[in-house]
Amino acid sequence: MKDYHISKHNSFYTIGLNYKKADAEVRGKFSLEEATMETLLIQAKDQGLDGLLVTSTCNRTELHGFAQHPFQLIKLLCDNTIGTVEEFQEVAYVYKNNDAISHLFRVGTGLDSQILGDFEIISQLRQSFTRSKKHQLANPFLERLCNSVIQASKRIKNDTEISSGATSVAFASVQYIFKNVTDISDKNILLFGTGKIGRNTCENLIKHTNNSHITLINRTKDKAEKIAGKFNLVVKDYGDLQAEIRNTDVLIVATGAQSPTISKELIYTKKPLLILDLSIPKNVSDDVANLPNVTVVHLDQLSQITDETLEKRKQFIPEAEAINEHIKNEFIQWLETRKFAPVIKALKKKLKTMKDEELDFQSKKLTDFNSAQADIVTERIIQKITKQFANHLKGEDTDADNSLALIQKVFQLELETK
Repeated sequence: MKDYHISKHNSFYTIGLNYKKADAEVRGKFSLEEATMETLLIQAKDQGLDGLLVTSTCNRTELHGFAQHPFQLIKLLCDNTIGTVEEFQEVAYVYKNNDAISHLFRVGTGLDSQILGDFEIISQLRQSFTRSKKHQLANPFLERLCNSVIQASKRIKNDTEISSGATSVAFASVQYIFKNVTDISDKNILLFGTGKIGRNTCENLIKHTNNSHITLINRTKDKAEKIAGKFNLVVKDYGDLQAEIRNTDVLIVATGAQSPTISKELIYTKKPLLILDLSIPKNVSDDVANLPNVTVVHLDQLSQITDETLEKRKQFIPEAEAINEHIKNEFIQWLETRKFAPVIKALKKKLKTMKDEELDFQSKKLTDFNSAQADIVTERIIQKITKQFANHLKGEDTDADNSLALIQKVFQLELETK
């Protein structure tokens, strides 16, 4: 995107993988923790990249940035995860320039979410931008793009009903429990971990049942106690995990670790045990499902649960897409103005030089010459002239490239180079 004077690199790319082609196991291989994202950005800066966003959620991992070739971004991702380039290529997507911009709009406005209308990604997008800004990798393009996506997200959320009703992974978890566990109000429920989805599931359970048998365990007990205080839950020590699993009927795992936290050895039960694994990568070992009396359900299965609410949301897709398209076009128009900004800047500088020379000449020639007044008048004329040129270049019927070349030739402009 050199023409837009934003990056020294040729193009803007999105590389990534999501729930559509990559299952939980594969997504787990490419998931990024906070510290790893920081490391990746430092490496990107060292390699000379000048604009990059990194997002990693339970549904997707994506890099959005400027590069000479998308493989630069793919290698950064693979170097910082346990996934290989070959595994990535099997499930990946790569978008370039306008397609990459469109993709980020769809992701940020819940149109590409595993559950339609889920706007959780917006807070993660904000965090991504803040992280990039800290490492000086948030250039004006990325800042404007993120702000535009956030604006579109707000408009869609406020002006359509695409996020109406209780439909989320947390709500789907509760729906599954209601459908598959009888007398849920009398069952023992154990929440292991303080992941956001787990907390939301817990809140939904409390809201929709009168269950007073909910226990919370977390490696860091004080975090568990903060949540327990809000919901009036029982908190147990991490060392009590095995004993609590033995007593529970429903185990919700939301630990968010990079390797399984629930193994076969932790489970010994003579009664039915339902385990909901709400983590990416999976935090329940695969062999746990082979145990007698145990049912393991992963986040991906829960995300496939649809109901009337979700069906209702689908009718608002065209309305949401129209809002997206409108705000995206405004962003593209802004981007086009970046193309001629250096010429307008150089023109302004040239006119100012001409003005200064003429005022200097007149001040020497005329004894009663008012330099201050003349400066105000000529400065306003320069503003009007440059605005006229800028409006001409923005015109739909204008051949901007030819006009820019003509302006440069007529005024003999020298453009600043980065």
